[in-house]
Amino acid sequence: MNIAQFRIEPDETAPAAEGNDISDIGPRASRLGIEIADIAGIVEDLQKIGQNQQESVRAVVTSARETAKTNELLASSMAEARTSAEETRTVLSTSADQVADTIGSAVDHLQGLSNRVLGFTTSLDKVAETIKKVSDASASINEIARETQLVALNASIEAARLGDAGKGFAVIGGAVKTLADQISSFAKQNEVSLTSLKGILDELFEHSRESASTAEAAIESSGQAAESTRTIQSLVAIVEGLTDKIVGMSDPVQRNIVSSSKVREDLQKLATLARACQEKLDAAGDRSEAILDISENFILFIAESGIETPDTPFIRLARDTAAEIAALFEQAVEAGEVGISDLFDENYEPVPGTDPQQVLTRFTTFTDRVLPAIQEPILKFSERVAFCAAVDRNGYLPTHNLVYSKPQGDDPVWNAANCRNHRIFKDRTGLGAGRNTRPFLLQTYRRDMGGGNFVLMKDVSAPIYVKNRHWGGFRIGYKP
Repeated sequence: MNIAQFRIEPDETAPAAEGNDISDIGPRASRLGIEIADIAGIVEDLQKIGQNQQESVRAVVTSARETAKTNELLASSMAEARTSAEETRTVLSTSADQVADTIGSAVDHLQGLSNRVLGFTTSLDKVAETIKKVSDASASINEIARETQLVALNASIEAARLGDAGKGFAVIGGAVKTLADQISSFAKQNEVSLTSLKGILDELFEHSRESASTAEAAIESSGQAAESTRTIQSLVAIVEGLTDKIVGMSDPVQRNIVSSSKVREDLQKLATLARACQEKLDAAGDRSEAILDISENFILFIAESGIETPDTPFIRLARDTAAEIAALFEQAVEAGEVGISDLFDENYEPVPGTDPQQVLTRFTTFTDRVLPAIQEPILKFSERVAFCAAVDRNGYLPTHNLVYSKPQGDDPVWNAANCRNHRIFKDRTGLGAGRNTRPFLLQTYRRDMGGGNFVLMKDVSAPIYVKNRHWGGFRIGYKP
């Protein structure tokens, strides 16, 4: 194909002078399409912004709702804490008083018991001294009894020596002996009883000492218990302070609940307003798309009517190139270079690790080999041409211009602008070019270059048929 016959001279691209000449319709219609496409793009941006705002408002409303629930739970918990604290304060205060009274009384009783035990110990000491005196006296008595027995024995010996004259003396001596024996027997019994009593008193004395020690320890423990009572009383004071703080916190929480409720109501109103705005934006988007369709159909009507427009050379080039590609595909099928089923393969296999996602089909290798020779020269047709490429009916662009077919790197934004081959473009323009079956389709759109960058473009496409089957279309993108 001789591209030179389609070449546009610089003066042909300028709009015609104002007037009533019918030739002025083409440039004006072309300019109208550009303006409408720009407005449609702006509306699309506003729709995205509106959607983001609506999602943000929904998120904020949800957060406000959750905050309100949290505040209500906090208020309920604080009310329960306040009630519990007041009950605890009452119980602790009463318990502290009762414990203090009980421990005080116990300390008094223990003190009295300790004093009595100590007094009992003192009394035992006195009893022990008395028993010792009695034991000493018993020993003296026993000694006297022995001496009396000796006296009685001597009296009996003397009475026997005196004969009849000592009979009376013998009787007295016998009586004295009998008395001495009885005294000695009683003294021995008294010693045994005193010994037993002393042993019992020793045990009582030992128990008394242990009781006194226990009583003293009990008094000391009672003192510690009294200290614990003071600690409990301090705890009561702390609980009282905590209760007062909880009471002080309740009012701000309630005010926060009221404020949160008001904020939630305002946010719900804002959400309703955002939803209404989004509906209006969606409606405006639909209207702008409809107007864009009308303008494109109008330009198509003008071009088909034979009126020359600034787009006419590009339309012719697109149609002729589409026919050339169709012929090339059919020849390749007939020559067995590619199967017809392979050429219409729709099994798009993702290329791992690519971002944006790239895919391959059974015909990708074939188009990568044959299409550059047709597509690359078209880039020199005019300075206004930005790209040209064949796409299948699903918007899949297998082979792009070499300048847009660089190997992908680590930056998705850079990849989106420089690695546009092997990708599916399902946007309105891409699908429209691939699925159009009219002689040509002229679209005006904003080209997404990645990273939020857009370029206003015109896109003319013509359908490609292979063996009477619609394969896709050939696109030329150029600056208005």
